[in-house]
Amino acid sequence: MSSFERTTYSDQLNIDTPEQVDLQFSIAGIGSRFVAALLDYIIQSVCFILEVLALAMITAAGINTDHQSPKAANWFFAFMIFINFAFFAGYFALFEAYWRGQTPGKKLMKLRVIKDSGRQITFFESLTRNVIRIVDYLPGMYLVGVITMLCNKANKRLGDLAAGTIVVHERLDEQSVLHQASSRLITPAAGFTIQQAPAPWAQPIVAVFPADAVARLSPQDLIVIESFFARMLDLPMETRAAVAYRMAAQMAAKMHVPVPEGNPERALEAIAFQMRGSSRRG
Repeated sequence: MSSFERTTYSDQLNIDTPEQVDLQFSIAGIGSRFVAALLDYIIQSVCFILEVLALAMITAAGINTDHQSPKAANWFFAFMIFINFAFFAGYFALFEAYWRGQTPGKKLMKLRVIKDSGRQITFFESLTRNVIRIVDYLPGMYLVGVITMLCNKANKRLGDLAAGTIVVHERLDEQSVLHQASSRLITPAAGFTIQQAPAPWAQPIVAVFPADAVARLSPQDLIVIESFFARMLDLPMETRAAVAYRMAAQMAAKMHVPVPEGNPERALEAIAFQMRGSSRRG
């Protein structure tokens, strides 16, 4: 569930996740998005200039279309038009889909595109929002897109409305734990601390709970656990640790077993592993 809130400097997007965590994002304004797009277009222009220089060098070397048949020349120019179209059209879609919602321009401006649910966008959403970019650009300088952004409080252009995406400012505390050799999880409220714990995915998953205890959990519990793992990379580290410990404690209470020591994410992984195994055997 998403909601918008007006703050002193910008609009804020609040998202209530299934794990009962409130994610907060600062919505990017027209100014920062314009500068990011301008930087991307400068990069594209530089690439285009380098392409023109490369073609000029090929022509100077005597490999030009004047000595080719008209049909070959037409195919050559058609190929070059296709390459340029694919580059300019695919630049935004591919970067946003496979670079965590960022292009080089958005990276420099600390912006990124996410789904309305707070999750990372897929290639389909990225392609949708960027195909409609052509309409947003009409009749020039993103006039349609700017008018659309001014007409909604989420600063969405037509592409965002169609794809269900939104551009936000990147949080300063947002770091992917996949780039860390170890993690330090701190939960001040619960007094639970893990210092330099090995990354969970670097360890094998083992069954650590009695089968009759795991049987007390419902399929809905498994859905909640898997939802947490699908979203955990987008959570601040302290929030992620607090949520993992709270969930592990809740699951342990339902199973009538003590809360296991160590990384609570490992306990949740073990629970999910055992529940999937029992469902397959059933």
